[in-house]
Amino acid sequence: MPQSSAPSGAHDRGEPFLAADVGGTHARIGLVLGTPTERYPVSLLHYHRYHCADWADLGSVLRDFMGQLPSAGHAALAGRVHRCVVASAGVVLDDRIVNENLPWPVSIGALREQLRLAQLEVINDFEAVAWATQFLGADETLPVIDTAQPASHGPVLVMGPGTGLGSAVLLPRDGHAQVLPTEAGQIALAPGNEREIEILRVLARGRAYVSCEDALSGPGLLNLYHALCELRGTPVSLMTPAEITGAALAGHDAAALEALEVFCGLLGSFTGDLAMLYGASGGVFLAGGILPQIHAFLRTSSFAQRYFNKGVMRAYLQKVPVRLIEHGQLGVIGAAGWFLEERQGEQTMPPL
Repeated sequence: MPQSSAPSGAHDRGEPFLAADVGGTHARIGLVLGTPTERYPVSLLHYHRYHCADWADLGSVLRDFMGQLPSAGHAALAGRVHRCVVASAGVVLDDRIVNENLPWPVSIGALREQLRLAQLEVINDFEAVAWATQFLGADETLPVIDTAQPASHGPVLVMGPGTGLGSAVLLPRDGHAQVLPTEAGQIALAPGNEREIEILRVLARGRAYVSCEDALSGPGLLNLYHALCELRGTPVSLMTPAEITGAALAGHDAAALEALEVFCGLLGSFTGDLAMLYGASGGVFLAGGILPQIHAFLRTSSFAQRYFNKGVMRAYLQKVPVRLIEHGQLGVIGAAGWFLEERQGEQTMPPL
């Protein structure tokens, strides 16, 4: 990643194109133009969010979106859309997007042919979100860990749990930022206390490898809850991550509450590790579908204590602020901005 389905030619910033942000649960699609707004590098003409499980494949989602354009007041533009950028969870191997959290396989070549596209680009979903963070205002974020001084002009870490665990790093440069996509969520899970060692033993049963994503994601929260029910000797009564967070926040289920506490502690440790690894002196943005729902809980949890618990690096991390962002349309905007910035001078094949 990134991956292009077309060889290299210039395209006009005035031509509309599709920008899609595809995760394991939702696909967010936008019709965009490369005309900067007051805050963002593109204008979002039409936007729709889809629940992936309701659709047979990504091509069906994009065709439905295109079918909405006439009724949305964009009939004149519909026939001019021949380019698309897809920000997707996972990595590209040959022609396919590989990620076990996606609800269906995605073939880049087949998708291009189905939609009769002249150009189709694919980047990592957190790469797109990281790209968009350079345009965020302070009023669009929430504090998790504040610092006494503003973040420096250095690398910015963007990460967060949703259906999976995504991560990317924005490397600022004069006039042209660069984003490094990562698969940090697949790093081996490192317990930080005796209880987490017990949980890891349960999670490791029957598998050769336990990743951070196996605990720090929606399915991961469910894994933690199941493990803790076993360790506590209590029956499993909650079936979804949403039920677990709801019961934990309401104080209705002790195992759910402990699962969410462990989740936040592990997330703090992992976030601190990545902030050190990438030298994220520009700050950390937390995203993903879970954290906005538990912002207040996160602030009072062991997240900060575990984030700072890095020995001699504590003083460094005390200068690195952590803030929460609502994912929302950021992936679409980031993918579109990246497309214009990185691909505006490339050759494209004529429409089929």
